[in-house]
Amino acid sequence: MNEPLKFGIEEEYFITDLATRQMPGQIPRAAIDRCQAALGQHFAFEMFQAQIEVASPIFTHLAQATDYLANARGALQHALRGFELGLVCAGSHPLADWRDQHATDQPHFRHLFDDYQYVAQRSVVSGLHVHVEVPAGLDRIRVMNEVLPWTPLLLALSCSSPFWQGADSGFASYRQTACDEWPRMGVPELLADQQAYEAYVAFLIARGAMRKASGCWWGVRPSASYPTLELRMTDACPRLDDALSLASLFRVMVAHAIAQPHPGAGYSEQSRWTVMENRWRAKRSGINAAFLMEGHEQPLSVEQWLRMAEQTLGATAGALGAEGVFSALRHVIREGTSAGRQRVVYQASISSGRQPRQALSQVVDHLLMETAQGPLSGRGQQHLEGRAVIER
Repeated sequence: MNEPLKFGIEEEYFITDLATRQMPGQIPRAAIDRCQAALGQHFAFEMFQAQIEVASPIFTHLAQATDYLANARGALQHALRGFELGLVCAGSHPLADWRDQHATDQPHFRHLFDDYQYVAQRSVVSGLHVHVEVPAGLDRIRVMNEVLPWTPLLLALSCSSPFWQGADSGFASYRQTACDEWPRMGVPELLADQQAYEAYVAFLIARGAMRKASGCWWGVRPSASYPTLELRMTDACPRLDDALSLASLFRVMVAHAIAQPHPGAGYSEQSRWTVMENRWRAKRSGINAAFLMEGHEQPLSVEQWLRMAEQTLGATAGALGAEGVFSALRHVIREGTSAGRQRVVYQASISSGRQPRQALSQVVDHLLMETAQGPLSGRGQQHLEGRAVIER
């Protein structure tokens, strides 16, 4: 049976003062109004006034996502230009100071700041979120358990938050470290199925631990609003090509999972230990980490893990017309993730005699440029599907 595999993408952005290269605490209301007008119903507020989100329409082909997100980024940049503001798409802003940021004045965000205080105030981070539809009748938790072991690979390939509070954090994804200050982040609890998940959510809500099911902010979760699995672990990607490649691979992973006779049957307590350790290694060292694999005595490099992914998921990628995603992500490994590129810019600036603050301004300029660049023809986009179906 062939069915469209629907998906959506959410990108979070930092608004940036082009004169100071900083993330301002407050933004002129007229600038936000202009951004809203540019995106219409797909504009979304974020926790901080200088942070916004695009929540895409539903796609059935990656080419649609490419066109939409390229146009959305361009429209936002055009809307902000008249206010001497720019757009940075990255897991953290190199010059942001969380103490200077002002919360967005909406009930949802007021609740977050009331409930979580400094944890919320310090959460000046941006992610790439990908929703992939799980067909009706399938247990989303079982599908999630099938996908979970792969998710640190996606994190490693997305890392874009090495700088925090104006200094090198030592992490490839400091965003994920900041996320760990929150409850119910990172790797989900060991849950057997949808029934176990619903019991977990009901238990926490009944005891006042969280307000609603969307208070589970795991790196992968069943969406409380849509019939999807939502990837949340990945950092926001300055290069649109990288974001699209990661969205495509996650889509392939979900398609592979739902095609299994018994999704998640092999996921165990040891599997969760392995996911937790690999997430730590990914956020600490990104693509330079060595990753644990169940059934392997020796850890794997990111190249070896991606090769394993191609061997396991290649047939599904081919059915989606997305087999080129693996070569696109090998390109990411060869060139380095945004975290590595940011550090190269910073070190080159320091070597040329600039002070650390000036060097970080150069990093911001680099991120502004990459965010504005759009998809590059002939580089990593060969995986755009002509047909978006899954075989079941």
